[in-house]
Amino acid sequence: MAEAQQTRGEISVDSSLYRIRHSLAHVLAQAVLDLRPGSTLGFGPPIRDGFYYDFILSEPLTEEDFPELEKRMRKILKKGQRFYCEELDASEALARIDEMGEPYKREYAEDLISKNGLSSLTFYRNGPFLDMCEGPHVDTTKEIPRDAFKLRNVAGAYWRGDSDNVMMTRIYAWAFEDKESLDEAVTRFEEAQARDHKKLGRELGIYTIDDDIGRGLPLWLPNGTVIRDELEALAKELEFKAGYQRVATPHLAKQELYYRTGHLPYYAEHMYPVMEVADHSDAASQSDEQRVKESYMLRPMNCPHHHKVFSAEPRSYRDLPLRLAEYGQVYRWEDSGAVGGLVRVRGMCMNDAHIYCTEEQIKDEFKAIMAMYMEAYGVLGLDKYFIRLSSWDPEDPKGKEKYVDNPQAWAFSERVLAEVLDELGIEYVEGKGDGAFYGPKIDIQFPTVTGRDETVSTVQLDFSVPERMDLKYVGSDGAEHTPYCIHRAPFSTHERMVAFLIEHYAGAFPTWLAPVQVQLITVSEQFDDYAREIISRLRGQMVRAELAPSNDTVPKKIREGTTAKIPNLLIVGERERDERTVTLRRYGVKEQVTYGLDEFEAKLLQTIKQRTLAFVE
Repeated sequence: MAEAQQTRGEISVDSSLYRIRHSLAHVLAQAVLDLRPGSTLGFGPPIRDGFYYDFILSEPLTEEDFPELEKRMRKILKKGQRFYCEELDASEALARIDEMGEPYKREYAEDLISKNGLSSLTFYRNGPFLDMCEGPHVDTTKEIPRDAFKLRNVAGAYWRGDSDNVMMTRIYAWAFEDKESLDEAVTRFEEAQARDHKKLGRELGIYTIDDDIGRGLPLWLPNGTVIRDELEALAKELEFKAGYQRVATPHLAKQELYYRTGHLPYYAEHMYPVMEVADHSDAASQSDEQRVKESYMLRPMNCPHHHKVFSAEPRSYRDLPLRLAEYGQVYRWEDSGAVGGLVRVRGMCMNDAHIYCTEEQIKDEFKAIMAMYMEAYGVLGLDKYFIRLSSWDPEDPKGKEKYVDNPQAWAFSERVLAEVLDELGIEYVEGKGDGAFYGPKIDIQFPTVTGRDETVSTVQLDFSVPERMDLKYVGSDGAEHTPYCIHRAPFSTHERMVAFLIEHYAGAFPTWLAPVQVQLITVSEQFDDYAREIISRLRGQMVRAELAPSNDTVPKKIREGTTAKIPNLLIVGERERDERTVTLRRYGVKEQVTYGLDEFEAKLLQTIKQRTLAFVE
């Protein structure tokens, strides 16, 4: 079995492109072993836009070595090395790997033989290079275009994706069937790099990560905090109009709560460890052993606390649906290899709400939620996404560890969500195995600038936890019933949503969302008083306005304001002061427009109030 197993589903295994990429991975490995003799092999599969190979290198490699590596790879292609396949029984295969001196391949082969019950393994040889691999490959390296691949970058990767294993060096590369496709991919990549939220987040002063605070625990800087606050204000307005009630709950709870909800053990590996604390109220009369100890955990989600809000008082069917909302801080222990920027963090603020309803109310609530999502996307200018109906996978060998085992409830819940989407006329794909442990969900997937798909919004139907928490309401029949719970988060977390929007807007936020909405640029210091008058007037209307540094030239002020991606630069000089006007220079717009001060203020306030993407004319 080959490393190609790692990425099935990206491209068809039978396609010529798959064969080209897989063969190029072997060519790269041959070139690396030639340049760095004594290096050890990991995996080398095709991926969506090319391939990669993992190594334990005898000496480090950097991207400065790429020209030499590419030169060696092209020499191999020119030689027309033929790919030969050989199948060996299990014992012979292990002996062959030992001869190769590849301990990581040996470990993987042993797992394939013992866990998958394989009686034989296949190997492919091209020239002097031999690898355990299931193929397929091209017949000879002459079939591979020499101008349609390019080494991309070097990264770290844990062996077999496990952070407890050794860190390997991974070399990524693009590979296509022609140079035109390669050039297009490289251009997209360069554009994505320019939009990368980690780069722009640093340059625009949105957030920072500090080693003394910890990985995955972002510090929001003033500019980022503005964006957070504006998004939260939008969510609160939408929720208020939809009849939500806001609550505020603690960041932690006793460990027993999470056993009761079922998050333990289902979610244990993503939770911070238990904090044991002793009651010191009577410390003088008790020994350490006598003091009562309690175990607390940081919450990985808000729903257990909201369930407790629901049960805080008697509920009737007349109270339902009950919609509870909170921007709640949660903490999740993400693997080190997954943590990065704002997309994967360990401390996050979630745009959360839980709707408690009867079975008859489920569809209407889901439809109302989807309408809210569409309204929010319209405000943000988001129109490229697809819907995924995520369900459980009863055939998953780890299913009992991942999902509540209630086939009847799963079948009912999945059917209801499918009917909601069908009745709304929404097309969707199925995500078998992507459901929550307590029920199915609708995920809204957005493509990012790097080509991956990320879940930005989700809405989930929970048929399990309300019963575990003994949540009850009195129905019209006078009997007690268990409500369904709908979990929804249109803006995901602050962290992921801001990361996505930074890349979506390339850091150039619309006026309502921009950290600095207006910057005043004076042609000389003698006009600073007029500029400050305008700033005072705008800030009195809660507009984020500031004065550009006065010791710089006008072109430099404009250049720096543009670099900071401020949406509205106002240039004022003698004419503007005398005529009580401003000259507006919009980000990304060449033409400057002069407005009367009153007219500009009215248009600006309308732009902000309506949350338009462009300046209101």
